[in-house]
Amino acid sequence: QVNFVVCQLFALLAAFWFRTYLHSSKTSPFIRHVVATLLGLYLALFCFGWYALHFVIQSGISYYIMIIIGVENMHKYCFVFALGYLTVCQITRVYIFDYGQYSADFSGPMMIITQKITSLAFEIHDGMFRKSEDLTPSQRCLAVRRMPTLLEYLSYNCNFMGILAGPLCSYKDYITFIEGRSYQLQQSEANGKEDTKYEQTDPSPNIAVAQKLLICGLSLLFHMTITKTLPVEYNIDDNFRATASWPVRFFYLYVSLMAARPKYYFAWTLADAINNAAGFGFRGYDKNGATRWDLISNLRIQQIEFSTSFKMFLDNWNIQTALWLKRVCYERATFSPTIQTFILSAIWHGVYPGYYLTFLTGVLMTLAARAIRNNIRHYFVESPAVKLCYDIVTWVATQVAISYTVVPFVLLSVKPSFTFYSSCYFCLHIASILVLLVFPLKRTQKGSKTHESIQPMWSKKLEEENLLQKNSYSATNNSFGQKQEITCRYQALKE
Repeated sequence: QVNFVVCQLFALLAAFWFRTYLHSSKTSPFIRHVVATLLGLYLALFCFGWYALHFVIQSGISYYIMIIIGVENMHKYCFVFALGYLTVCQITRVYIFDYGQYSADFSGPMMIITQKITSLAFEIHDGMFRKSEDLTPSQRCLAVRRMPTLLEYLSYNCNFMGILAGPLCSYKDYITFIEGRSYQLQQSEANGKEDTKYEQTDPSPNIAVAQKLLICGLSLLFHMTITKTLPVEYNIDDNFRATASWPVRFFYLYVSLMAARPKYYFAWTLADAINNAAGFGFRGYDKNGATRWDLISNLRIQQIEFSTSFKMFLDNWNIQTALWLKRVCYERATFSPTIQTFILSAIWHGVYPGYYLTFLTGVLMTLAARAIRNNIRHYFVESPAVKLCYDIVTWVATQVAISYTVVPFVLLSVKPSFTFYSSCYFCLHIASILVLLVFPLKRTQKGSKTHESIQPMWSKKLEEENLLQKNSYSATNNSFGQKQEITCRYQALKE
């Protein structure tokens, strides 16, 4: 953990240096690729020792697969190999070397590299094999229409800004950043006019970085002071279960899981700040002309803590992973996309049994929450007072359901996880099944329109921001011109 924090702080300093002295206006993309890759491999070697070779091996073999298999089927082979290699490494680390411990956990960076390998393979397949009319607007804008060089591939997978904690970014966004074109297409997406003048300024990320570092400091302070006093394991303490009332137990469940989140806030926000410090992550300007540095942000803390639905929580937690799951699994699944997506998420996270218990429970919770929202929510939105009460109730229900779901994710093993669930009499599992038996899951057309029209304004704004983030992709290094890229993005935004 100390190595990780030291390496990330070094990466933050290196990012400022990279933006100042190796700016795209001062040096070539080749030099920027080489330096970003070498710095990334050095940090990996310092943090994980020779385990860092796994990063190069996984990337190298995946690149070889792309070259020899061809664009028609390489996405399948890369997906199976990258995920399989990651799983083998996780199995050996957990069950052979160090169960339950996080020392030398080189599988963390490999999880991010696996995301990059698989997403890029699908993007190349979409851009070089599939017909444009068969792609969704998002797939069309992400599609890569030429094979990357080995240096570009290693730079994308192993650059110093994201090798330790990510976050995932699209290949086209990364290449656009390296080549210095990330500020040229950000102004046109608001109105979609092709003749909009391009924004040529190079805005400073310093304010955004300072704000994110402040959040990191507060999260770290909270983690070091409060988290230790509210262990999740206390939920299965025999004396606590025997003496505490149900309201007290559920309240402690909520606060203990809430206290477990700041370490993720710290790691992901620091990773975001590192990318911003290097000049990566700019997403244009808001309506007031303020710069937005959240292109690859991984979480929205306020929306997480005040979520009023299971989906809202998932949409704002580990955002880039959710987008990866959507792009490589949910959108391409031929049956039961929700179930397939949760299973893939469990496999990607690791081999601890608690992960699978959490994500299988998450399938039930997601489907039940969707059924409730689609069938009863429209009855509670006519009056502002009733709507406020409904939002409070759904916030409480969502926070309890999330906490109940992720307990095995923290406890890791089967026995303590079942101890917790059995002490609660599997109450939310049973409730979710009953909901699915009572309420129809499919939304009617009328229900869909009603649901869309009654969303609260802050939720609508959030969804608009999500859509902008998902489709704010920069100009690609291929035969398409800048105007075509703007048109593509505007069509995606409209859909």
